[in-house]
Amino acid sequence: MTELTETPAGGRRSRSSSASAALLGRFAPVIFLVALMVVFAVLEPRFLSPLNLFNVMRQISITGLIAVGMTFVILTAGIDLSVGSVVALAGLAAAVLAKGGAQNRFTVDAGDVAAAGYGWFAAMLAATLVGTLCGWIQGIGITRLKVPPFVVTLGGLSAFRGAALLIAGGGPLSGFQQSYVWWGQGRIGPVPIPVILFLTVAVIAHVVLRYTRYGRQVYAVGGNQEAARLSGVDVKRVLLSVYVIVGMVAGFAGFVLSARLNSSEAVAGIGYELTVIASVVIGGTSLFGGTGTIFGTVIGSMLIGVLINGLVLMNISSYIQQIIIGVITVLAVAFDQFAKQRKRA
Repeated sequence: MTELTETPAGGRRSRSSSASAALLGRFAPVIFLVALMVVFAVLEPRFLSPLNLFNVMRQISITGLIAVGMTFVILTAGIDLSVGSVVALAGLAAAVLAKGGAQNRFTVDAGDVAAAGYGWFAAMLAATLVGTLCGWIQGIGITRLKVPPFVVTLGGLSAFRGAALLIAGGGPLSGFQQSYVWWGQGRIGPVPIPVILFLTVAVIAHVVLRYTRYGRQVYAVGGNQEAARLSGVDVKRVLLSVYVIVGMVAGFAGFVLSARLNSSEAVAGIGYELTVIASVVIGGTSLFGGTGTIFGTVIGSMLIGVLINGLVLMNISSYIQQIIIGVITVLAVAFDQFAKQRKRA
């Protein structure tokens, strides 16, 4: 009789512990972000100034855009290491169209640029199409040739960077029309345009993942590919589509980055892979697929932005900043594993 009465209590405690771990895992990024902001606000009063907070959001907008696309990939248990190279290649494609050719790389007069180039819309379209093509090529390699995503995108990292270097010819392309530059430097009221673009894309992606059949298929493929296939999901089509999405968003981000800097060059986007993946993972998306949200990715991007900004205000070395981001990424994955084990228990 004693054993019969103790077992349910033990089961309730186990379920309660698992529920607590799941709840903590769900809200940990938000809690950590708030705590981090409080710490920096105490240590550095300038941190909470509206100017600085808008600066944080502007700084994360480019990598945040890419992180939204990367969420789709990681939800399927994939990875894309080529996004930084795609940003550079797409940005250069946009610059070439905006300036009417690479031979006009040093033209800075707005009238001359307008006469030679094809305008900001053609440049934006070109950048987005280049990114989409890069994603499609890698998706074909993964789904048709059955090469692991890590290998395909690692090859893409090198190949797309080489293509960018070939187009750039060893130098930047700079000096665009004001209508082009506005997409990276303009504001609507106090809010920078890149921040508006980032949040708009995040909202669209959230709606797609949460309220559409396609979004449910992405989660299903990430949770269990074989089960998804047996349920009638075209797994190859879904996998191909997520790499097209991240490529398209990275291409668009390349255009926005070139507009923000008023320059495009082959070395743009170096190191973005770590920041983007860290933003997604820290935001609660599992590297093993099937779990995660766009809201979490936005929080993860903000957390990294707040962390870097606070460390800069405190005059912490950029080398130490990279170390901290790497450590936090590893801890986020370790916490994800811990939460999964507690849930199974």
